[in-house]
Amino acid sequence: MLLAASGVLLIGVGIYFLFLRPALLPEDIRYMSLTPAELQSIGPRLTSWLTHVFRVMGGYVAATGVLALTLAWTSLWDHRPVAAAGAGIAGGLSIGLMAAVNFMIHSDFKWVLLAMALVWAASIATLVRESAVAPDERPGL
Repeated sequence: MLLAASGVLLIGVGIYFLFLRPALLPEDIRYMSLTPAELQSIGPRLTSWLTHVFRVMGGYVAATGVLALTLAWTSLWDHRPVAAAGAGIAGGLSIGLMAAVNFMIHSDFKWVLLAMALVWAASIATLVRESAVAPDERPGL
């Protein structure tokens, strides 16, 4: 259930990047330490390029969410170790890395992303714990 929730959260983040996120947020400008003149000089070209970058990123984030939902509704119910390993690695490489980088750049969204990464990690921990229980004692079976 937690992995499905993570999937829904990631689909939401993907939709944000695909359709709602502006090319430059105030935190982006702060991080790059751009002067108003520098921003005016490169802003239009940078905005055009970043729009494409964030569309691609949004698609990948939403796709990760769809795959998490699919995994949560299928293979994870069988408590297959390879499904747990794959989900754990995918979480680390996707939302885990995204959260870590947002802490490195002091993003305004770092805590939200950390919370999402912790939901994913909790889903894997729950799966591992449930897998250790005898099949007839597992919840929902």
